[in-house]
Amino acid sequence: MSIVGSNIVFARERKPNFIFILMDDMGWADLGCYGNTFHETPNIDRLASQGMKFTNAYSACPVCSPTRASILTGKYPARIGLTDWIPGHNFPWAKLKPPAFHQELPLEEITIAETLKRAGYATANIGKWHLGKEGYYPERHGFDLNFGGTNKGSPPSYFYPYNIPTIPFGKEGEYLTDRLTDEAKKFIEKNKDKPFFLYMPHFAVHTPLQAKKEYVGKYEAKPKPNDGQYNPVYAAMIQSADESVGRIIAKLDELGIADNTVVIFNSDNGGYVKATSNAPLRAGKGTLYEGGIRDPLIVRWPGKVKEGSICNEVVTSTDYYRTICEIAGVKPPENQPIDGVSIVSLLKQTGSINRKAVYWHYPHYHPGGTSPAGAIRYGDWKLIEYFEDGRIELYNLKDDIGETTDLAAKMPEKAAELRTMLADWRKSVGATMPIPNPDYDPAKANQRG
Repeated sequence: MSIVGSNIVFARERKPNFIFILMDDMGWADLGCYGNTFHETPNIDRLASQGMKFTNAYSACPVCSPTRASILTGKYPARIGLTDWIPGHNFPWAKLKPPAFHQELPLEEITIAETLKRAGYATANIGKWHLGKEGYYPERHGFDLNFGGTNKGSPPSYFYPYNIPTIPFGKEGEYLTDRLTDEAKKFIEKNKDKPFFLYMPHFAVHTPLQAKKEYVGKYEAKPKPNDGQYNPVYAAMIQSADESVGRIIAKLDELGIADNTVVIFNSDNGGYVKATSNAPLRAGKGTLYEGGIRDPLIVRWPGKVKEGSICNEVVTSTDYYRTICEIAGVKPPENQPIDGVSIVSLLKQTGSINRKAVYWHYPHYHPGGTSPAGAIRYGDWKLIEYFEDGRIELYNLKDDIGETTDLAAKMPEKAAELRTMLADWRKSVGATMPIPNPDYDPAKANQRG
């Protein structure tokens, strides 16, 4: 409020800033605040202590590009028609022929960046894009700034020169995670006096596994844990990512805008099992088991989210669109469907979101071990349906987080109920299905073309 002469003028409350930090391939069990004892993540752990940690947060797909599309549009990947990482794997002699899918995020999709930009926000993509070639880059999807975003799914190198065309210069030996953080700090500084949306999808901790030598040596010298979580290079990459988070938060504090900035920390899918262990979750990236789709999620919203709070309700990556819109006081676009729901009531602890179920559709093969399949989580129940032979698996995640005991044969009525719900959902979003492959060769089915 300001006073001018005898007139009282109420200053218009400034809209909150948003920083969305998206890790690549970071598993649910990779952080100290989620129970990891080998990796060192003090800054991310502090973020959790200052906000809300979610224990049942999911990505909309077990691989990257579809999940990124779901975050930006609020839609299930099946509705968009972008159901695999771009460009996808090719198994020419497999039993099924996967459906074609978009090799880019269609320009007609109205992203959260476009919606916020229309409301006066400065917008930036700093980091990995992987949603289409040039012509579909972030600039065409509502971002004022694109630094680092191309159609590359992983960097050729984490050390400069990175061979990423949207990072045109740098210093010899510079580390990519650090460089992205430098650019993010510049964007925050430049836009400190107006609302901004910083979408910061790191390349880390995706392969190639490359880290600073001094950090690798530090983890090589640590005692080897008994839980299978031991990869010094990967741990060193996580340390650099953690330091990035700390530097971003420090910049907000320095500028005095931390209290008006919502920070969301998430991952695009589960951990890659050749780099990390997702235990106690089963399997990892590329599968519809919990290790492939359950992710860390932390939200810090000062003054609104109780510090150190924990939420056990199921949320998914389609939910961020409506959530950000509600916090910003911005209406979502009326001319496109949004599958996600706002989780503001969970963040404020004022009520439930009353969602019936969440769904997955992955009609593709992946070297991580999955064949085309779909899944549904309904309360504590989860069903996976495999499209090659119609086989189903049923788990109670409350009693069996590791999905060790298939209950489909013991509980046929529950399995049938969920299977029907999954089929009805596929129909509602126009999900495309794989078809029999005329070139099927059992002897070569697992070979890539």
